[in-house]
Amino acid sequence: MQQDLVHAIKSNPKYHELVSKRSKFAWSMSILMLVIYYAFILVVAYDKPLLATPLWAGATMTIGIPVGVAVIVSAFVLTGIYIQRANSVFDRLTREIKEEVL
Repeated sequence: MQQDLVHAIKSNPKYHELVSKRSKFAWSMSILMLVIYYAFILVVAYDKPLLATPLWAGATMTIGIPVGVAVIVSAFVLTGIYIQRANSVFDRLTREIKEEVL
């Protein structure tokens, strides 16, 4: 019985669509986060004076602080985007697969 269920799910075209969409989206989000993070690290490594520039004349806060915060916030934003996609598209496909198979 269990093997029949597994075979029915794996042979469902919507299952393949789900796996494909989820993989492509997860990889693209991962690559985007890595680009953001490593771009920040490269700027830290090769252009420290840029990040050490004060926000305005006489300011003690430098450009590096808001840029660093933006890197952290971007991780939360990308996580939220993934959750939104998972709750709408991926969950809908999963529900459709379950309805067809069971």
